[in-house]
Amino acid sequence: MVVLKGIPSILSPELLYALAKMGHGDELVLADANFPTSSICACGPKEIRADGLGIPQLLEAILKLLPLDTYKSSQATVMDLVDSDKQRGLAVPLWLTYGQLIAMSGSPANIETMERFAFYERAKKAFAVVATGTTALYGNLILKKGVIPPELLETYNRF
Repeated sequence: MVVLKGIPSILSPELLYALAKMGHGDELVLADANFPTSSICACGPKEIRADGLGIPQLLEAILKLLPLDTYKSSQATVMDLVDSDKQRGLAVPLWLTYGQLIAMSGSPANIETMERFAFYERAKKAFAVVATGTTALYGNLILKKGVIPPELLETYNRF
């Protein structure tokens, strides 16, 4: 547990360090329990474990610190349903939750979908992949880090 003023205690020191090291355009994958995190991370991204935590609660905490890229048409990416799940009309209520949390953080809540194997390839290029305990299907989420404008940086650095 992190015990620092203004830092959500749900964020581990390892995750905080990764967020601090990320630059504009770097991506963070919040992976559900079924995602092949270790296999993907063998290709380069840093593996961060948060097995007992859900993506929504992590996302809410992360968005208090991480600006999303507003220079892109979408601020986040989810893994699209495979054809058989589309045909049977599988609903993914988590996507609505993600949109609400992103909107509450002050960013536009534009979430794009990406085909499953394309999502895996993109995840291999991410800065880090956070393995979570989310068991809902299609819970995976990619966030692209944005920038903090100079006028806001001055506000944050007044302490």
